[in-house]
Amino acid sequence: MTPNPPHAYPRRILLAVTGLTPQVVTETLYALIHAEPAFVPTEVRLITTREGAERARLALLSDEPGWFHRFCRDFGLSGIAFDASHIQVLTDTQGKPLDDIRSPADNRLAADLISETVRALTADPSSALHVSLAGGRKTMGYYLGYALSLYGRPQDRLSHVLVSEPFESSWDFFYPTPYERVIQTREQRLANCREARVTLAEIPFVRLREGLPTRLLDGQADFSEAVDAANRVLADPLLRLRKADAVAYADGERIDLGTTEFAVLYWLACRARTDEPEVDWTRPEVADDFLRHARQVMHPASADFERLEKAVTWRKDDPKALGEYFEPQKSRINKAFARALGVPVAQRYQIRRTGPRGASRYALPLGAAQIQLEA
Repeated sequence: MTPNPPHAYPRRILLAVTGLTPQVVTETLYALIHAEPAFVPTEVRLITTREGAERARLALLSDEPGWFHRFCRDFGLSGIAFDASHIQVLTDTQGKPLDDIRSPADNRLAADLISETVRALTADPSSALHVSLAGGRKTMGYYLGYALSLYGRPQDRLSHVLVSEPFESSWDFFYPTPYERVIQTREQRLANCREARVTLAEIPFVRLREGLPTRLLDGQADFSEAVDAANRVLADPLLRLRKADAVAYADGERIDLGTTEFAVLYWLACRARTDEPEVDWTRPEVADDFLRHARQVMHPASADFERLEKAVTWRKDDPKALGEYFEPQKSRINKAFARALGVPVAQRYQIRRTGPRGASRYALPLGAAQIQLEA
């Protein structure tokens, strides 16, 4: 299904990192509302340092000069939610506001906060997120752009705002006013803000969201964990099966399987390790082969095995019934991989079907070197 354009979403968010130049907020807002079509945010959110938060509050949200409120009046805008509660301040390991990002620990905390903010904002299906990289330290901009690459959806956008000279380096410039306003630039020149040009440069980015496990999209995760998950698709697959407690791991992630599902996965993994052909699980000899492997991971005297053996045995001479037994096991196993790894990565492990319906064959898409069986 084709997503709606960003301006059509009921919740439209401008997210920016800022440092000592809060002007990037009003500059970006100016560019967004003059775009075609216009993107008028319903809320503005900032991530910044302690000093950056104070500058944003004094320059943008105060009664005077209050450049955000001036901007809204100048262009007839109302209903944009932006106050001090929309400014997130980076903190250190003790929870104290940071003045700057200096140490490796500061960098990790900044990455985690930025990543979690983007994850949470993109979790709302009614939202479109516009991320600006124009302000803040370069590391903050990098983390913000990468976080959008991890979590961004088709309706989300990334941009940098460009301001014409001599206004770019002037503290007194906040946006091109719709009336004459003369300021003095750093070069001691006079310039009319009405003549400034502000351009929004949209930045393409790779969307990796579909490759992330569901748990990273639905719950809090640190930046490094999300990056590692996105990178897994580039690594060779490795499936580990622990027979002792019937636990499966793929790419180091635990796969949540029931006992019978593990037995089916173990059976197909053993066949893949010995390069045996794909199986037609409607054939009676296949049922015998499965039960033989199931005895290796389930105690033959256990209630679980007795139920499994009974279910398979009475279907053994009915090809349709036998196929109907294995089909939902396959579906649950494949869904478990997708939940743990994300859909693109999971495809490297999921049970595959070949051949036409009525003559289908099933196998794991793995080689012997990609499977470890642990006693």
